[in-house]
Amino acid sequence: MPPTGERANTRRQARERVLALLYEADAKDATPRAVLAELPVEPDRFVCELVEGVEDHGAELDALITDHARGWALDRMPAIDRALLRMAIFELAHRPDIPTGAAISEAVDLARRYSTDDSSRFVNGMLSAIAKEVRSD
Repeated sequence: MPPTGERANTRRQARERVLALLYEADAKDATPRAVLAELPVEPDRFVCELVEGVEDHGAELDALITDHARGWALDRMPAIDRALLRMAIFELAHRPDIPTGAAISEAVDLARRYSTDDSSRFVNGMLSAIAKEVRSD
């Protein structure tokens, strides 16, 4: 097993890749699995698990986003924010092996780097509220 720092870096890079794939699927109006299938080389297993999990639980993830996004329609959110929320909520709801703080902080960091100036606060608030609902820790 790689050292903790190396694993964390690998997971960070994997989440960045998942974000790109989910964003691409949204932009192409394609399923996340279809975007995965088009890749010339299969990505890391963790990437596949997250992308496929987001697709498998899409209705549930979008319902949680809609329930907690007061004043924001799902289709009016920036596509990057939608993809980040879906990925992180999947981790929170269906990946108990991933610490709550890691799922939230990684999504917030990606929002800070790739989305609007207000996105990191929005993503943090949404995920914190949703974590209280879907996690018991």
